[in-house]
Amino acid sequence: MNGKIYDLIVTTTFGLEAVVKRELLDMGYDNLKVSDGKVELQGNARDIATINMKIRCGERVLIKVGEFKALSFEELFNKTYELPWEDYISVDGKFPVEGKSIKSKLFSISDCQSICKKAIVEKLKSVYNVDWFEETGELYKLEVALLKDIATITLDTSGEGLHKRGYRERAGDAPLKETLAAAMVLLSYWNPSRTLYDPFCGSGTILIEAAMIGKNIAPGIDRSFVSEKFPYVGEKIYKEVRIKCLSEIDHDVKLHLLGSDIDKRSILRARDNAEMIGVNEDIQFFMKDMRNVDLEDNYGVVITNPPYGERMGEIKEVERLYKDFHKKFKPFKTWSVYLITSYENYEKLVGRKADRKRKLYNGRIKSCFYQYYGPRPPREGD
Repeated sequence: MNGKIYDLIVTTTFGLEAVVKRELLDMGYDNLKVSDGKVELQGNARDIATINMKIRCGERVLIKVGEFKALSFEELFNKTYELPWEDYISVDGKFPVEGKSIKSKLFSISDCQSICKKAIVEKLKSVYNVDWFEETGELYKLEVALLKDIATITLDTSGEGLHKRGYRERAGDAPLKETLAAAMVLLSYWNPSRTLYDPFCGSGTILIEAAMIGKNIAPGIDRSFVSEKFPYVGEKIYKEVRIKCLSEIDHDVKLHLLGSDIDKRSILRARDNAEMIGVNEDIQFFMKDMRNVDLEDNYGVVITNPPYGERMGEIKEVERLYKDFHKKFKPFKTWSVYLITSYENYEKLVGRKADRKRKLYNGRIKSCFYQYYGPRPPREGD
């Protein structure tokens, strides 16, 4: 069954669809369909394992089991029943059904969930010739999502969200998701030959993701996935994909990654996290106020997630910090600066318009990714 082609959905945080599309193109996939919060494609069992293991900015890999119009509960039941559930769920499988409904006639989420569950149970009872499902086996997490009366039923192949790489046992007070940190690096003009500095490094996520990109370490190499237990994907395929990913790591690349923070606990967390994924020798973490860090004007790149000052008493302090941050890097004419913040008047505050900005969500916080481009480093022979 490994040759079976599935309709796949890679879900994303809003604003990162184009980044995930580029990742999939770079992996060799084509015929990609991009819409809000997702990229759709087709692939087999090995592709499911490969995308789960290698995608840096996607949130989950789903199998689209079916998609159809549903204006009544009877229609929802019948069309769900018609789907080939025996291809996806084993006889002892555990299959909870989540739900959501937006701008649809069938707006009761709990009713949609229970009707889909009943339809799947009735179908599997007839196929497996059983009267009762113990649901003691592997987990098959399903979701019925209704959008403008179109029902899409999906099966999650990832398990925990793909931002959970496994290295961040200790996160700070306001952690940046690993998927967003990786996207910030991929959206920048940083490459492994350039210095990268994060002056508000916190638990080190941006620099760790950059090290993994620079060394070509697959982000899922150190974690498990729920579809390792699916009979039609399985541990054997995941083991083969993991071995291939291990062989593709560049152990020889030399990286110059710097991270500072004024909080000692954050630096200790960052060092622990980097050690956990094996990039601790590639990043220099140190406790220092960014105002006092000595830097060279050497075509470096800053990528950072500074404090936002969400509470009223912090706004003035954050504004002063942002002005000092801008003042710090203004003399470095060859540096490129990238930062994400929810502070809406950043450009006006520092008196410089960004070369480009992109709306992103940091968790549920609506933010903006400001991009200030320095000149391109001279090439050898220039």
